Amino acid sequence: MRIDLHTHSDASDGTDTPAELVANAVAAGLDVVAITDHDTTAGWDEATAALDRAPAGFRLVRGMEMSCEGRGEDGDPVPVHLLAYLFDPADATFAAERIRQREERIGRLRSMAVKIAADYPIDPDAVLARVGTSAGRPHLAAALVAAGVVDSVGQAFEDLLSRKSKYYVPKLDAPLDDAVAMIAAAGGVSVIAHARARMRGRLLALDHIEELAELGLGGLEIFHPDHNDDDRALLAHLAASLDLIGTGSSDYHGDNKALRLGECSTDPEAFEALAARATGVSVLVAGATRSDGER
Repeated sequence: MRIDLHTHSDASDGTDTPAELVANAVAAGLDVVAITDHDTTAGWDEATAALDRAPAGFRLVRGMEMSCEGRGEDGDPVPVHLLAYLFDPADATFAAERIRQREERIGRLRSMAVKIAADYPIDPDAVLARVGTSAGRPHLAAALVAAGVVDSVGQAFEDLLSRKSKYYVPKLDAPLDDAVAMIAAAGGVSVIAHARARMRGRLLALDHIEELAELGLGGLEIFHPDHNDDDRALLAHLAASLDLIGTGSSDYHGDNKALRLGECSTDPEAFEALAARATGVSVLVAGATRSDGER
């Protein structure tokens, strides 16, 4: 069984529609795919509808990737992405936080676009007009490529959109401890994404992960394209010692990143453990009868 628990659609910063994401996951030979757009569940309904065209038995995990702030190895705050799986989207506290984060993303994108437009030929209003429900730097990167300012999305992130750029504007992300608690309260399972992705910058402190395990953290994303073998081994050991679920995922973004669906995969036993722990919504199975009230 091939299982990819971290993918993005154009509901955030991927290029596939949610329906295309499901179709492409099937074509890639996956048996299970999770839709985990940034700070939004906007792609859930379309992805669910696409199951009607998927082979019987194909499974969809509804989730999200949440923008958080944790404690870095140096003791200072560090951005952290937290995967949230199978939570109840109607939970009031968590729904309010998603709204806050989406509004924060839009304000931050506009601020960066205005700063860049002072020096380069992009239109902030046009950039915002192309945003769906989850605004992010990839939307600016696409505008910079279209304007001929940079040759690729990757080049934009390395230069004008990097955290060291004068155009960079930080987000007000959720405290990681609070995010873990919110996801658990909504019946979901939280998994720290790419916790040792050194190429992305500073890293989350390992002792903060230990503290999060006591607060209800569900797992660690171990097998990720940005993790080297040593860090995968470190995370596997940490997950085992803390009784956390270890997952594997591609972090697929369609054409926005050179990552293939299923590039890294989750062990079937780990997937079943994650699904069993959730009480918010169920894993959806193509070909299975679903009642109108099924969550």
